[in-house]
Amino acid sequence: MNVTRYVPLVVKQVCRHRVRTGLTVSGIAIAMFLFTTIQAMQRGVREATMETAADTTLVVYRKDRFCPLTSRLPRDYASRIGRIEGVVSVMPVKVVLSNCRTSLDVVIFRGVPKDDFLRDRHGAIEIVAGSLDDWRRRSDAALIGETLAKRRGLRPGMMFDAAGITTYVAGILRSDNPQDQNVAYAELEFVQLAARSGLGVVTQFNLRVADPSFLEPVAEQIDDMFRTAQEPTATFTEKAFVGRLAGDALELVSFARWLGLGCLVAMMALIANAIVLSVQGRIAEHAVLQTVGYTSRLIAALITAEAMLMALVGGGLGATAAVVVARVGSFALSVEGQSIPITAGVETLAGGMLMCAVLGVAAGLVPAVQASRRPIAECFRAV
Repeated sequence: MNVTRYVPLVVKQVCRHRVRTGLTVSGIAIAMFLFTTIQAMQRGVREATMETAADTTLVVYRKDRFCPLTSRLPRDYASRIGRIEGVVSVMPVKVVLSNCRTSLDVVIFRGVPKDDFLRDRHGAIEIVAGSLDDWRRRSDAALIGETLAKRRGLRPGMMFDAAGITTYVAGILRSDNPQDQNVAYAELEFVQLAARSGLGVVTQFNLRVADPSFLEPVAEQIDDMFRTAQEPTATFTEKAFVGRLAGDALELVSFARWLGLGCLVAMMALIANAIVLSVQGRIAEHAVLQTVGYTSRLIAALITAEAMLMALVGGGLGATAAVVVARVGSFALSVEGQSIPITAGVETLAGGMLMCAVLGVAAGLVPAVQASRRPIAECFRAV
């Protein structure tokens, strides 16, 4: 059977009642926009918190502290941590941010020793604009994450003022690490002075171990070493650290899954309602089609195709709009100094379109079967 020959008939039936079809498609687009946005948030959560077998990064934080503004550790801890077996590098980090509350527009400054940072991130970051030489040369220079740069409209050579710190934008960096996308990296001493915290105080230590098998024993040794110190520590893997601080945000995203499920149910109801109304208005036409040779199976397939077409058109519009908004807006959900990017791409769009096709078939299946099983004589009596 040549299926393509029936495509014009399906399109004609869908466009027959333009107002009803337009309202249905609009409702589907809105529901799919919400569903795709939720999917983008969930994808960002997975990227920020899902550990892999290759992870070798630990974060040493002040015990019983969450907001970076309250985590204060002596910088000289670094030398003691560096002597532990399995530790490859230790980098002190001073974190300053515009606020600790959950927000879509938090600016995060991270003060780092520049040479240590470049050695640690060698090959893991890409400078897409500006120059590393400018960053090295100027004490007030900052490397801006690509997401933050897009959201704030920043370009190399501009001055940037946020969280009480004024910096020169030396370059824009791109990285696969979600925590690099929404941050400004500057010289450690510069950030310490700007924050008036003292040169001997940092927020945390980021360290790398030689092998993933060292993660747990090294973390235990560090916390045991400083258990009785004035500033005790809590050490986590990087992904576990993000999940710990962003717990409330993660719960919010988890709850949003139910909203996404509600969007799918609403889409299915809209499609089914439109198809039922369409079928009821064409009972006699279906009888004529059966009279001229259309089989019951073919009529059911045509009705199901109508439902799938409306789902694909409306869902495609909504999913595309959500992806565009997420990419252009460069949004990131920031909480306690950690970033959860809202990322949407081709995979998100393809997944949304597949979901639309499945929902369209499911919504049109029952009306299609009912219409195909109705006897011809009963169809003519219903006119």
